[in-house]
Amino acid sequence: MSFSGIFARVVAVIGGAALLWRRMQGAAHQPAWGSAPLIPAAKPQGAIPTLKMPTAKGWVDGQKPVAAPGLKVNAFATGLKHPRWIYVLPNGDVLIAEATQVPGPVRDVFGYAMQATMRRAAALGVSANRITLLRDRDGDGVAETSELFMEGLNQPFGMALLGDTFYVGNTDGVVAFPYLAGADRITAPGRKLTSFKSGGHWTRSLLPSPDGRKLYVGVGSLSNIAESGMAVEEGRAAVYELDVASGVSRIFASGLRNPVGLAWEPQTGVLWTVVNERDGLGDETPPDYLTSVRDGGFYGWPYCYWGQTVDDRVPQNPAAVAKAITPDYALGGHTASLGLCWLPAGTLPGFPDGMVIGQHGSWNRSTLSGYKVVFIPFENGLPVGPPRDILSGFLAPDEKVSYGRPVGVTLGPDGSLLMADDVGDVIWRVTGASSAERANTAHFGGNNRSSAKTTLHTLNQKKF
Repeated sequence: MSFSGIFARVVAVIGGAALLWRRMQGAAHQPAWGSAPLIPAAKPQGAIPTLKMPTAKGWVDGQKPVAAPGLKVNAFATGLKHPRWIYVLPNGDVLIAEATQVPGPVRDVFGYAMQATMRRAAALGVSANRITLLRDRDGDGVAETSELFMEGLNQPFGMALLGDTFYVGNTDGVVAFPYLAGADRITAPGRKLTSFKSGGHWTRSLLPSPDGRKLYVGVGSLSNIAESGMAVEEGRAAVYELDVASGVSRIFASGLRNPVGLAWEPQTGVLWTVVNERDGLGDETPPDYLTSVRDGGFYGWPYCYWGQTVDDRVPQNPAAVAKAITPDYALGGHTASLGLCWLPAGTLPGFPDGMVIGQHGSWNRSTLSGYKVVFIPFENGLPVGPPRDILSGFLAPDEKVSYGRPVGVTLGPDGSLLMADDVGDVIWRVTGASSAERANTAHFGGNNRSSAKTTLHTLNQKKF
């Protein structure tokens, strides 16, 4: 075993002791979900923050996630290399961005411990830096061909096609490439439209405006709470608006620590995003969130969270705190909510209009959270009611290993829901189950060797 592996095991032992001590300090809190979440008071964890992440195991033959009642799941494609994001071209080709976080400078012992733990969880390593093209020619819900579409990229993530131009969100900027309809590969050099600082939260999601004239780009912070100062955070923790014709970009909204998935709510035409909040204040403090994104809006980071709750660890800016916008819907503490797409009513049986969210899962709380694909119902342009599971079963019951971790979600060319799993190296496909399949699931107790019981989250809250 490598020194890094040994160190990761030592960290796990120390972390386990710290977790036990913290659990002894008080009862576990209810999950912070909904439009009026119960967020516990902050308990700064100091120099030894909670560090708990399952070892990446992957799926064995015949094993798959647990689909909610009335749904079924199958592997659309396997054998990928850390698939993170999905984009469907107009002709039905499915593109997969394959990239990984790469090691950065180690500044202290905790930084080394974090990197060792992330390697064990398959969350850090050598990035594939490519986009793969998948085709399901016979329409059976499984891709027959997997071909290299682009290579030599720089941690690619977001993708978008506007006219005859294909855009890629590399970690250091948005790049435009010429595209021919139905092309098997892009080899032409790209044209860089805008540059972003790399490092830290590295993903760069892309979403075209409905009129195709602009791209919206999610850019995360370098650090947790700007501990290296605000100068290095300049231009980060924001959603950008990029004019594709001129290449001019501007910050559309700021104070968003790590905005990843972006989606339009079609009834109102409002932009929404999912945001990963700060660490080191407790299991449920603060929650990650789903929020509408206002032009010129400021959402608190790093000075405050969930509106104007001040983070005392950060040198303060009262004027910024005073204008901080409260997010719309809490998604639980440290769930690492990354993927986001709109799901029209009827796409999946029994599901109304709403947003689908891929929750990558926590690494920094005593009891793991996330590791699911969830659905948030919408009415009149806003989230209403409790969340519902679409896919679960990504974690072993004892939380020691993960079979998979959800990331990007989108609608497939056949109206299914596609989800990227960067630990299982799979693209999963979710559809409605037939009456015979539903009966079989009910009789045998599930479609997985683990329990198939899937219910609403148990949330003890008065209002969502």
